[in-house]
Amino acid sequence: MVSIKDIARRCGVSVATVSKALNDCSDISILTKKKVRAVADELGYFPNANAKALKTSKTSTIGIIYNDRLGNGLKHAYFSAVLESFKRAAETNGYDILFIGKGNPEKKMLTYYEHCKHRNVDGVLIACTDFYDSEISRLFRSDLPVVALDFFSGRDYSVCSDNRQGMRDIIEYIYDMGHRKIAYIYGDTSLITTVRLDSFTQTMKQLGLPVVFDYVRQGRYSDIRKSEEIVSEMLNLYEPPTCIIMPDDVSAFGGYIAASNKNLRIPDDISFVGFDGIPFSQIAEPKLTTVYQNTEEIGRRAAELLLDRIDGKELTDQKKHAFIETELIKGQTVARLTT
Repeated sequence: MVSIKDIARRCGVSVATVSKALNDCSDISILTKKKVRAVADELGYFPNANAKALKTSKTSTIGIIYNDRLGNGLKHAYFSAVLESFKRAAETNGYDILFIGKGNPEKKMLTYYEHCKHRNVDGVLIACTDFYDSEISRLFRSDLPVVALDFFSGRDYSVCSDNRQGMRDIIEYIYDMGHRKIAYIYGDTSLITTVRLDSFTQTMKQLGLPVVFDYVRQGRYSDIRKSEEIVSEMLNLYEPPTCIIMPDDVSAFGGYIAASNKNLRIPDDISFVGFDGIPFSQIAEPKLTTVYQNTEEIGRRAAELLLDRIDGKELTDQKKHAFIETELIKGQTVARLTT
């Protein structure tokens, strides 16, 4: 590995001069700086990250805590797209990404906070986890800059879709298509689920529609089998719903299977709506009506917010929380009913 001693030897100057030239110090001539940098490039010199960290107190490394309770890992279509966007934005600004777990470098379990300090990351992105876990709460209260995905509280920094408006757009569209018997299968318990469920209830009431007990059931995100089971039960009701809102796009395919098992046509006999707008939902037949979450924008904004925090920028309360607009995709799975 090339060192600054090698550069100094080639240039015929002192190690101190090389160091100053590479750090653009004002007491070194422009000619010397150009000569040192040219030799450094020729030899393939890279600054030692640990040495740089000692001088700047920064490692240019961002930690990501991604604890997927659903077991999909980075195969999760929504979160993998968000994290890819976040990664690109961070790397463009000179940062490396490190996934943080409860490692045991000294043969003992570390908390998330301890692991972050052990790895000396400059900031942390938290996604797809139990935000009420004591270890996650410890991170929010710590000295580390932290940004959360799909979570919101008044004191923490966060980025998420406008789930409330997204759910409202879904129901208003279904209503305009003539549906009055609307069901909702919501996902795992989380703040996002609570927001969507609350928006569902409020919008239904505003439209003068009843929230039928048998039409509102808890399922699981990205669980096709669970969704198939619940949809089958709904379709067996004496008065089944005409349209079912699914937890997400992946779960919606459980509805497709349940309808097929009963020889029902989509959307002629039963309508479905998803949530996420993943590419696969628009390849399937029929194309799924869904709400698109702008994963590119979510990831980019999360990176910008975290980098601002790392740089110590003062942010107003309004800029601490970013709500990214959603978009209704009118696919082919909602029938127009005549009343």
